[in-house]
Parts: sequence; structure tokens; C-alpha cells
Amino acid sequence: MKGHLRERSPGHWAIVIDVRDATGKRKRRWHSFAGTKREAQVECARLISEQQGGGAVDPSRITVAEFLDRFESDWVAIHVSPASAGRYHGALGHVRRHLGEVQLQKLRPADVASFYATLSRSDLEPNSVRLIHCLLHRALAQAKIWGVMRDNVTEAVKPPKAPDRETEMLQPDQARELLERLRGRPLYLIASLALHTGMRRNEMLALRWKDVDLDAGRLTVEQSLEQTPALGIRTKAPKTKKGRRTISLPAPTVVELRNHWRAQQEQRLAMGAGRAPEDGFVLAAYDGQPQSPTAVSQAWLLAMKAISMKGVTLHSLRHTHASMLIASGVDILTISRRLGHSSPTITLGVYGHLIHGSDDKAAEIIGAAFGARS
Repeated sequence: MKGHLRERSPGHWAIVIDVRDATGKRKRRWHSFAGTKREAQVECARLISEQQGGGAVDPSRITVAEFLDRFESDWVAIHVSPASAGRYHGALGHVRRHLGEVQLQKLRPADVASFYATLSRSDLEPNSVRLIHCLLHRALAQAKIWGVMRDNVTEAVKPPKAPDRETEMLQPDQARELLERLRGRPLYLIASLALHTGMRRNEMLALRWKDVDLDAGRLTVEQSLEQTPALGIRTKAPKTKKGRRTISLPAPTVVELRNHWRAQQEQRLAMGAGRAPEDGFVLAAYDGQPQSPTAVSQAWLLAMKAISMKGVTLHSLRHTHASMLIASGVDILTISRRLGHSSPTITLGVYGHLIHGSDDKAAEIIGAAFGARS
């Protein structure tokens, strides 16, 4: 990096420093300085040192929208899954609409605070605003790493606080009622599987017959579905490393799966498609392909409205499964493994409020262990 002086008038100097912008293109930075030539030389050396140390930032005219385009193409596309990339694009679209024309280096905490306030006055849920905050924070952190801006202004702004909400779940009698109302409908089996295994929607839709051992009464979660606008529907590894797991099945579920297998074979033979292959999907569409996760969720909403149980989501059945195990005294490690959580800590964070112990009982146990003295 080099710099030189140009005298504009006696005692007034232009300090010119060669730098490279965010795209790697060579540019010149001009600084005005008043003083002696010696003082200007010292200032020139200081500016060069600051630039080399990362304290100075190229004052390019790149806008927030232009930077976000680069962030999505150069960072998001490489570091996150296609489904997550879609969420990034959707969330950052709000930023583009409200702050896109602002020059990145002129973005101030007050601008971001005003942006959050505008979002809060709209129909967006507080959780959605918090997601936008998290992704904008990640983007501007990368801008700082790349040397495009000096400070991440989102660090000085707090997003709206999300309201405290208890995890949605059904009581056992409500769960039984749900299954009775769905019996004979297309979504019955997926509801039964969710309640009896705690599997995620996309894990159930990716389940293949070769993953199910009905004689042993268990199934193995080996994959999950992913649906994105760009790539359509495809299979991928489970959500976490421990998401690949084996789940024991209750006897009624084994019976239901046997009946479903027979019905599926009969349907395929009637269509002239032959027997389902081992890698065929358990919850396949009529053509043997996996069902669309989005379509299943939409159908679920309509089904809940039809049976007068609006507000019950597919994911709440997973929570119901966990809550019933906790109420029955199953240890948290077993529950965590069954749900495919990466750590029991996550399970405790989600369901810890459901675990009720007796402090008096704890005192009795300790007293008995150490014995009482007269």
C-alpha cells in the first residue's frame, strides 16, 4: 500500500492513498490536511498504518442492497443449505425494501431501529422480526470481516422481544380425539406416526419401507426431505447428527403400518405399477414419489378446519409425544434420543418446564443416604 502528497495551496495538502475496494478493484482515497509538509507526511503514514491494520474502511458507494446481493452469492450460497438460503433471501428482502438504497457505510443504528419499528407496526410476528434481525446481524458481521464496513450497527440495536409462548401440545384425550376424527382420512397415518414416534414431518415423508422392520417393531430414521423453489423436493441427511436414529414402535403402530403396506400394494397393482420397491416411500404420493412437505402442511390446515381442531399443527404432535413420555417418567436422555435432538440440553430447554420433581422427596433421599443421628 502506498501514499503520496499533493500540495493544493501553501499549508494545504491532499493525501492520496492507494487501496482496493470490496471487489478487489484498485482505487485511490483522498484526504485533505492542513499543516506543514512534515505533519502531512506523518498523517499519511498514520492513515496507511490504519488501513493496513483494518481500522479504516474503503468509503465505497456500495448500497445495502448491493452488499446483500454479494453476501447471498458469496457466503449464503456456500455456507447454508438451499432451504436455509431461501429463508435468508426472504428475510433479507425486507431489508432491501426498507434500507436497500442506503449506502452501507452510512447505515446507522437509528436507521436499523426505525426499520424494526416499521416491521413491528406491520403484520409481521415478533419472531419474524427477530429472524430478520439475526440474519441482518450475520450479514453485517460478514461485511465487517470483509472490510466493507467498520462496525456492525445491529450490535447497538435490540429487536422487538418475542412474546413468551408455551410449546403447543395436546392432552392425551385430545390426541385420541384427533386420531378418531382423522380415521379414514388421508392424513390419519402421518398423525398417528407423529404422535407415536415424535418424528418430524420431513422425516416421516422421507421414510422408506426398507427403513421399517415390522417384525422387530422398529424403524430407522435415515433421511429427511427438503423442498426449495430452486431444487424442488429432494432427500438429505437428518437435521442433526443424532437425527439418524432407531425408534421402537408401539404395537398399534405396527398393525397400522402392516395394513397400510397391504393397501399400498393393492393400489399399485390396480394401477399396474407392480409391488412397491424396498426403497419405496411409506407415505408416498399416488405415483410412488415423496409427497410435497408444503402440500402436506396445507392439507393439514384444511383437515384441522374440517374436523374443528384449528390451531393443531403437525409439529405440535411431536411436542405431544414428548410431553406424554415426560409425564410417564421416561428419562430425558431416552426422550432426547427418540426425538433426534443433538443434545439432551436442547430437550431440557424445550420441555424442561414439564418436568416436575419433588424437593421434599430429594431431601428425604439425601437424609436417608447420610443417616440420621440422635
